[in-house]
Amino acid sequence: MFASFMINAWEAATIVAIVAGVVGFFTVLRGAAFAAHSLPNGAFAGAAGAFLIGANTIVGLGVFSLAGAGMIAGLGRRARSDVATALTIVLMLALGDLFLSRTSEYAPEIFSLLFGEVLGVSASKLAPTVVIAVVCIVAVIFLYRPLMLSSVAPDVAEARGVNTRVMDLAFLVVVALVTTMAVPVVGSLLIFSLLIGPPAAARSFTNRPPVAMGLSVVFALVTVWVAIAVSYETNLPIGFFVGALSALAYTVGRAWAAWQQRRGRRQHSRDQESVSDLTERTTANAGAR
Repeated sequence: MFASFMINAWEAATIVAIVAGVVGFFTVLRGAAFAAHSLPNGAFAGAAGAFLIGANTIVGLGVFSLAGAGMIAGLGRRARSDVATALTIVLMLALGDLFLSRTSEYAPEIFSLLFGEVLGVSASKLAPTVVIAVVCIVAVIFLYRPLMLSSVAPDVAEARGVNTRVMDLAFLVVVALVTTMAVPVVGSLLIFSLLIGPPAAARSFTNRPPVAMGLSVVFALVTVWVAIAVSYETNLPIGFFVGALSALAYTVGRAWAAWQQRRGRRQHSRDQESVSDLTERTTANAGAR
């Protein structure tokens, strides 16, 4: 499990999980799950186009990710965000279909982008992954305050001089960078699981943003580490365990939140009963006097 050929897999998965946990927190907070799903899947077309012209598939992936982010942000100014996102992914998938139809060669590299190749990550892919991960983290740190305010209270953000449209575009660009970094490692289908499952679970445990972001990273790390270990031992696909563990984390989080709500209601009822009893005793004592 910790053989030399597995070291790159552990390192790449760890990097992806950390970035997915951080960016995924804002994805859930902003209700941008559809965009987080669309960009990785639509960017797959960029890899197909790059393969068609003989270019690097990762470059094609990055170009389409950034172009998709720009389209969603641009169209979102004139239409509902979900409609803009849907139109963007439809266009990119249509282009992907066109690119694939123009070649009769089978490209395992393109199709591996759907489910990733964590166990086949090479040192040459690890370096760009680290660079893009650092860029994403730095961008989130730099944008943290205006991004948080525009996510929670966009009207207040506008009143305080924060350009929410710029924040929308900036956030989508960060998601596009995450897509470019993570898709070659965990695939376009699985990065969506990491961007949504662990952050959504974290928000079920706490409403404090820094704590929720930290928990999101922890849950994402546990998800990928356990997925790699169990996949190695069982020889089953990593993707199954990533998706299943992400869903399990969210289920546990929602169960915890529901239990806390029931506990709060019971405590509130007991407090109300105590106040009523105290009021009755006070009234009775005053009457006796």
